[in-house]
Amino acid sequence: MTTTTPARGRRRAPSRMERAAGRAAAFQKPRVILALLLLLALTSVMLLDGYLRSEIGNDARVRDGAAYDKVPSRILDGGPLLTFDHGTATTQSVPDRTIVLTFDDGPTATWTPQVLKVLEENDVDATFFMVGSMISRYPGVVKSLVKQGNEVGIHTFTHVDLSYQSAARLQRELKQTQLALAGAAGVTTTLFRAPYSSEIDAVDNYSWPVYQEIGDLGYTSVFVDTDSDDWKKPGVSKIVRWATPKKNEGAIVLMHDAGGDRSQTISALGTYIKKMKAKGYTFTTVSGAQAMLNGNRSGVGRQSGSAGAGAGASAGAGIGGTGAAQAAQHQAAGATLYEGRALVYAVAVAEWVVPALSWFLLVVGVAVMGRFGMMLVLARRHHRQRNRGRGKGGRGGGRFSWGPAVTRPVSVIVPAYNEKECIANTLRSLAKSTHPIEIVVVDDGSDDNTSEIAESLGMPNVRVVRQENAGKPAALNNGVRTARHDIVVMMDGDTVFEPDAVHQLVQPFADPEIGAVAGNAKVGNRTTLIGAWQHIEYVMGFNLDRRMYDLLRCMPTIPGAIGAFRRDAVLGVGGMSEDTLAEDTDITIALHRAGWRVVYQEHARAWTEAPGSLRQLWSQRYRWSYGTMQALWKHRKSLTDKGPSGRFGRVGMPLVVLFQIVTPVFAPLIDVFTGYSMIFVDFRAALLAWLAVLAVQLVCAAYAFRLDREKYRYLAMLPLQQLAYRQMMYLVLIHSCVTALTGGRLRWQKLKRTGEVGTPAGAGR
Repeated sequence: MTTTTPARGRRRAPSRMERAAGRAAAFQKPRVILALLLLLALTSVMLLDGYLRSEIGNDARVRDGAAYDKVPSRILDGGPLLTFDHGTATTQSVPDRTIVLTFDDGPTATWTPQVLKVLEENDVDATFFMVGSMISRYPGVVKSLVKQGNEVGIHTFTHVDLSYQSAARLQRELKQTQLALAGAAGVTTTLFRAPYSSEIDAVDNYSWPVYQEIGDLGYTSVFVDTDSDDWKKPGVSKIVRWATPKKNEGAIVLMHDAGGDRSQTISALGTYIKKMKAKGYTFTTVSGAQAMLNGNRSGVGRQSGSAGAGAGASAGAGIGGTGAAQAAQHQAAGATLYEGRALVYAVAVAEWVVPALSWFLLVVGVAVMGRFGMMLVLARRHHRQRNRGRGKGGRGGGRFSWGPAVTRPVSVIVPAYNEKECIANTLRSLAKSTHPIEIVVVDDGSDDNTSEIAESLGMPNVRVVRQENAGKPAALNNGVRTARHDIVVMMDGDTVFEPDAVHQLVQPFADPEIGAVAGNAKVGNRTTLIGAWQHIEYVMGFNLDRRMYDLLRCMPTIPGAIGAFRRDAVLGVGGMSEDTLAEDTDITIALHRAGWRVVYQEHARAWTEAPGSLRQLWSQRYRWSYGTMQALWKHRKSLTDKGPSGRFGRVGMPLVVLFQIVTPVFAPLIDVFTGYSMIFVDFRAALLAWLAVLAVQLVCAAYAFRLDREKYRYLAMLPLQQLAYRQMMYLVLIHSCVTALTGGRLRWQKLKRTGEVGTPAGAGR
């Protein structure tokens, strides 16, 4: 029987979705690029944070005991200030009764401000040799330090032994630290102290070329005369004693404001300053000492007993660094200033984003593991209840029963658009049904003889209804309206039913509270790699989920491949809506909100043809993901629904949003974190963590395969699926999120079918 029916309520003009499709198509590629750029930006932030924390590019080698025969003896016997004038090395010593306090390895937010407080209380300035990565993390501390009248010097960006590094790495370490200083305090400096350096007589054959190159760049290398060894935490008295120069000699004194607990340094500093002032010593900076050596003692330090007279009180001691005590500093300008500010801002973003993401991903990871546990528990309970549980009346130990057997005829609706490859197999499988059915094929404007093929089979219980092309929702609605029975089964035109699928699918309708039933969709073309990956996903990701959602009474989706509905329930919620691309999710949520119960029937099996190429798979999942978001947004008010009809909003909506949108969106970051940890942090620990998660997923998948009586050999594909297929699904979801956030619209996309799914026996189990 053939009927031609126009799509009721539709005009020949393109639908709203179709009109938007043309406009949206031009934006799809930019959205993909935007999604990838977003992931790249987050990865870059992680790499920057790792670089700042010396997880990336870290070189912990420290040279010791090297020969020094190539270093001029006059240098080894010289003072702690090393400069180069046209290639000629010169050293200078600090004047007698002069102390240059220097602090290495900072700044820090904890100890540097305490050091500054003690210096300010004692009217003393100091020189801070700072690590660039620390400067960029604590720019406010650096700005306060310079403004107070102290001087800054470079201590490299990542605190590496430069004698092991290339010339390019040396240049990079210096430039990046200068940029950090410019961004933090608006200054640059010509003072340098190498990490792991001490007195000048420790210069060896490997470090001497480094100092020559640095000197040629205009830097003054600053060594030490006395080392307080405060990093050893020997106690206040020893720090004071070890920092005190012999007799009345001047000295550059080394202390630290970073690198661990510096409470002893803070306690010793005030005591040391008072002791040395009592001996008549002057405190100044490196630049102040150089000015004194050149005969200029004005504004270079703070004399004992002359509070407020030093560089910190002078007009030139501001942030611009124009005073004698800050002569090595220069006002940053131009590209250096702006690049420095950009670096500081980028680091600020990394300092906030990476820890926040780490905690968030930890929460997500715990939630995902909890979900796995809940899925296993509820899936087992569901299987036991539906297969070995008590009868519905609660008496006896027989098999589970929904109630009296449903034997009355039902209508099977097959929407079809250009399904010439599959329609014959689909209808032949329905002809073998053990349940009485009528078949309504709704030809949605096909131009490939789909309807003619359906009619040529000569099946007496098949009706072909033709309509102008209006989309799958319109075709399903047309089928529902023309159906003769009170229960309608909906399927895709490429799906093959097992003989008892319809009978099993409609049995739950013995319970009058049930308005719809989700069947068990299986991948038929699983012999290919892509098919096998989707097979794992269907068994584990979809059907295991449905068991859980069934017991929680918040089933989010009835699969388009196999689902059954009460006809009155569908019409009561307005039919299949065209508002979203996921009409199956949309109608399921609508039925929940109307007070109907939706269940999962594992024994009703149908075999569907999954996409055969990555391009088609992307297209299908992109539509699914975007349509699901549309449906959730459309039914967002379900969150406030009351009573039984609000159960989906209270339970299902949060679960779907968390585990089908939020978690997958951030899942690539978990993989990025894992890869980052393997490469830069601890390969063994990161690998073990990844393998542990894989083992949990393997357990869940194996249990899902056991429940569905599937062969375990496909699980050998699971590790590769996690590495390749899963990443693609995540990118699809991110792409969908970007489309949703930018207001894009999609249209239905017809997948290319091969018709290779013929009968269940040939599905490749």
